[in-house]
Amino acid sequence: MHLYSPKRFIMVLARLSDIKGSHISYFSNLVKVHGGINLAQGIPGFAPPSGLLKYLSETASQPVHQYAPGTGNTDLLARLEERYTGLFNPDTSNFFIANGATEAISLIYTYLHRKMGGAMRVLTFSPAYESYIHLPNIFGDTLTTLPQDDHGKFDIGPFEQVIKDEKIQLVFLCSPGNPRGTVYDQQTLSALADICARQQCYLLIDAVYSDLCFDGARPWYPTHQLSPYVFYVNSFSKLLSVTGWRVGYFLTHQSHYEALKRIHDYIGLSSPAPFQAAIARFLEKKEEVEAYVTEVRLLLANNYLSARERLLAEGFVIPEHQGGYFIWARCPKHIDSGTTLGINLYNKYRTAIIPGAHFGAEWNQYIRINIAQPPDVLHQGVNHIGAAVQKG
Repeated sequence: MHLYSPKRFIMVLARLSDIKGSHISYFSNLVKVHGGINLAQGIPGFAPPSGLLKYLSETASQPVHQYAPGTGNTDLLARLEERYTGLFNPDTSNFFIANGATEAISLIYTYLHRKMGGAMRVLTFSPAYESYIHLPNIFGDTLTTLPQDDHGKFDIGPFEQVIKDEKIQLVFLCSPGNPRGTVYDQQTLSALADICARQQCYLLIDAVYSDLCFDGARPWYPTHQLSPYVFYVNSFSKLLSVTGWRVGYFLTHQSHYEALKRIHDYIGLSSPAPFQAAIARFLEKKEEVEAYVTEVRLLLANNYLSARERLLAEGFVIPEHQGGYFIWARCPKHIDSGTTLGINLYNKYRTAIIPGAHFGAEWNQYIRINIAQPPDVLHQGVNHIGAAVQKG
């Protein structure tokens, strides 16, 4: 699964003044262009399943190089229905293939923005994944952020009052979380879904790390009797380590299906047909899929424990994580900011991380680290972080 191959370093300086947009793009592109260790972007540092690549090779010789059906390859949709047997109601909800989870989220957002008459009031839990922050900004909508406690939780008691007072129309939630690997339990998610239904507020659940919980358990989601007020988004990008294939999907109540399809025809059209076909064939090999996902999950769990121990020893404060690709950590007190650390870290050690400010100005003292790497690569990168911290 080892893919890490450092380039010969070219003299380049990361500078605060150069960061014009996404911190993730900026720091990750430094490594892609100039070399180093990428603990920034959520890119897996290991190969996809060999069986999947075999099917892709075979599929490439087949007549599958034109547009796939807009809502998805029929075989892939059938495999999804099998994978979610007992977890959704095919009589009231539909799966929809999109160009990755990011496009799925953007498509749903575009649809709801139009449905709400061109303006929305949105809520997300902070720290929040970048799409939840920037989509409202792009569309000129109002964003409210709700902080979580040190355990990655929030008080469900006043939540409904916040929805009422702020007139919230859409709530974003990621479980397991990004950047913070929180998994919301059934009681919390069920209560959220009920509140949103009562208040006629939409709940978008981002579950792209659902199969990568460190304890091996799969989180509960309110998909069995999907409310018209709940959208469920997932992807094959992290499940099968194919982030560049751009094959995501979502589950929606039938009442939204046709309108979403019409919008998708003009802004997304279809995810790459050969990739959809290869994934559909591979998903038939349930034992191979499970073996691969288990291998990745165990690697992530072990990486989390080892990296966490090393960073705690350097003075970082790290809340408990339950799954996903990342470690979310508060910098030692003598470090000026996560951005300063990120710049110094790349300039001195060619290791890239993401400053917490990317997820909101209030997280300036934090950093996010991608642990989806071979252990030796992660070990080297974390040692570089330790060295950078020691030198201030």
